[in-house]
Amino acid sequence: MVPITAVKRAVRRLRNRRFLAFAALLVLSVAATLITLAVRATHRPPAAAATVDLEEHIRGYIRHFPSDHEYRIPDAAERALVSEGITDIVDGRLDAAREPLSEAGYTVRTVRLAGSHRMVAQVAEATGQRVQPRGWGEVFVDLSRRVQWSAQVPHPVSDQHTELLGAELFSRSPGGVLVLAGATRDSGRGNSADVAHRQDSVFNAVCAALAARRIPGIQVHGFADDSSPGSDVVVSAGPAEAGPRVREAARPLSSAGFTVCRAWDQDCGRLEGTTNVQAGTAAASGVPFLHIENSRSVRDSRTVRARLAAALAEVTGRLAKGGGPPQPENMERPEPG
Repeated sequence: MVPITAVKRAVRRLRNRRFLAFAALLVLSVAATLITLAVRATHRPPAAAATVDLEEHIRGYIRHFPSDHEYRIPDAAERALVSEGITDIVDGRLDAAREPLSEAGYTVRTVRLAGSHRMVAQVAEATGQRVQPRGWGEVFVDLSRRVQWSAQVPHPVSDQHTELLGAELFSRSPGGVLVLAGATRDSGRGNSADVAHRQDSVFNAVCAALAARRIPGIQVHGFADDSSPGSDVVVSAGPAEAGPRVREAARPLSSAGFTVCRAWDQDCGRLEGTTNVQAGTAAASGVPFLHIENSRSVRDSRTVRARLAAALAEVTGRLAKGGGPPQPENMERPEPG
């Protein structure tokens, strides 16, 4: 006969094995549940991005521009932080851009352009009751594809409706950056807010960063009709010699029915932008730059302005050939924020 003690030991061993097996199954079940929850969290659909009607946003934005003498000149450190942040966004490092831009008093959020599926990074000055107006402007960067061109608006309101022209051009043509000054040209002391003719502005820091990445620029201005009688648009390269891409840019404008004064061939009434700071930076870097002056009659008509934006959208494709930074292999997917 088998001793009773041996039987009891065998029973205990069996119970222990069953307990261990049960415990192992329990651990595996808990682990599987945690893994499933983690995977679901990782693949959770992002929150819906805010939709921005760019024209409507800009109309509201310019109503809160700084008053006379409220514009503040950014110091070198602030300009460097903004330049670093914009370069990060253009190079596909959206999250990395938040820290330097935040230090400079800017916020970054991802929005969807109204009427499209395009996601855009909006770089805007922080707002609030304790925030003093600075007038440094906003930047919009298309995240839907590689950045290949920029629209620059240095004199919003002062050159009436150029801010709306820039917005419509950016909305029509993917792969761009919209650089919008944040004050009228006479809102600072002296010419401190005339960012087209100053190096010490956030506007210029952003445009210089884009030129350093070899991104061509289209800068829009406005002139009184009698400054270049008979002209709708004046096209020039600023202080640089007009290269093939600049010369070709005049063709879509003429084809759209505009009377174009070509500064490299004609006298355009001293509207050639030869002292423009951003044009000079682009010229020094060998980057194509278009200085586009638009008559008051063209700018004041919504219909004509839309026709001009459509023609300039065709220009962006010609101007951007071979331009722009390389596409990063690890480019971040934009998330709403």
